[in-house]
Amino acid sequence: MKNTHKKVLGLDLGTNSIGWALVNQATEPNEKSEIIKLGVRVNPLTVDEKTNFEAGRPLSTNVDRTLKRGARRNLQRYKLRRKELIEILIKNGFITDKTPLTEIGKGTTHQTLELRAKSAREKVELEDLARIFLAINKKRGYKSSRKAQNEDEGQAIDGMAVAKELYEKDLTVGQYVFKLLESGKKHIPDFYHSDLQDEFDKVWNFQKQFYSDILDDDLYKELQGKNKKQTWAICKEPFNIVGIKIKENGKELKGADLKKKNYELRSKGISEKLDLEYLAIVLQEINNNLKQSSGYLGTISDRSKELYFNQETVGENLWKQIVQNPHTSLKNQVFYRQDYLDEFEQIWETQAQYHKKLTNELK
Repeated sequence: MKNTHKKVLGLDLGTNSIGWALVNQATEPNEKSEIIKLGVRVNPLTVDEKTNFEAGRPLSTNVDRTLKRGARRNLQRYKLRRKELIEILIKNGFITDKTPLTEIGKGTTHQTLELRAKSAREKVELEDLARIFLAINKKRGYKSSRKAQNEDEGQAIDGMAVAKELYEKDLTVGQYVFKLLESGKKHIPDFYHSDLQDEFDKVWNFQKQFYSDILDDDLYKELQGKNKKQTWAICKEPFNIVGIKIKENGKELKGADLKKKNYELRSKGISEKLDLEYLAIVLQEINNNLKQSSGYLGTISDRSKELYFNQETVGENLWKQIVQNPHTSLKNQVFYRQDYLDEFEQIWETQAQYHKKLTNELK
C-alpha cells in the first residue's frame, strides 16, 4: 500500500531556545500520525545578546572577544609609547629615573593640566615639560581611516580644512558646493554638523523676513532632526504646496543637473527670496545632510573648530573647562589626532625659546 504520509517540520522559535519536531502527518482516515524526531537548541545568550536577538540584530560570538583584544592591544601600545618616551626624556636630561611623574600632594589633581595649558604660552621647567609630554602622549586622538583617491578628494576628507574655508570666506555649505560644481568638480566633501546647522539657520532667518507668518518658532523646532521626507511632510500644509518637479526649458531636471540646481537654490537661500516650493526643497535637502552626518564625528569636529577659532591648544581648552567648573568631566572628550600634534608643536616652539635642549633633531 502506498504511503501517503506528509512530512512536516515544526519549529518553535523562542528568545532563548529553538524547538523542532519532524512529524509524519497522516493524510488518510486509516493512517496514523507519528513523530519521527524532535529536539531543542538552547541559546546561552547574555542580556545584551538576548536584547539584540529579540530586536532582530545580527549576533556574533566573536564581537566581545574582539573588543577586549582591541582594548588589550591599545593598552600595550600606550605602555610601549610611554616606556620609550620616558627613556628619551631620561637620556636627554629632562628627568631622572627617580623623578615623580604624577601629581603628589593635596589639591594637585589638575596640576599637570594647568602646566600643560601654561606651557603653550609661557616657560615651564624641564621636569614639568616631561610630565606634559607624557600627558599628551597618553592620548592619540581620532584619525579617519578613509583613504583619498586623488588630491581633490584628499582635501575634501580633511573636514577641518573645509570648515576653515567656510569660516574665512563666510560661505554656507550650499554656496561652497555650488561653486565646486560650477567649476566642474564632482566630489562633494563631508561637512561638519555645525556647518550644516548654521546654513539651515541662515536660510531660515533670511527667508523669515518674507514669510514671518509661516516661519515661526514652533515650525522651526518641529523641523529639527527630521529627515528629507519628514521635512517635506511638515512643510506641506503651512507652505500650502503639493510637490513640484524642477524644470528648466520645459525639461525636468534629474541626476547631476538636479543636484546642481538644488545647491544653487541653497546658495540663493541666504540672499534672495525663494518661492515656498523651493524653500521647502532647500530645507529638506539641508535636513537630509544633517541627518546623514555623524553625531559622534560632529562632536569631535566641533571641538576641533573651537580650538581653531579660539586659537587654543587642547590643554588650554580642557583647563578652561576646569577653571569654569572644577567638577567638569574631561573623560571621553575626544579630539582629532591633528589637534594633539598641533598642541605639541605649539608647546615645543614656545619652550624651545627657553631651553636649548629642545632642538629640531630631538623633536
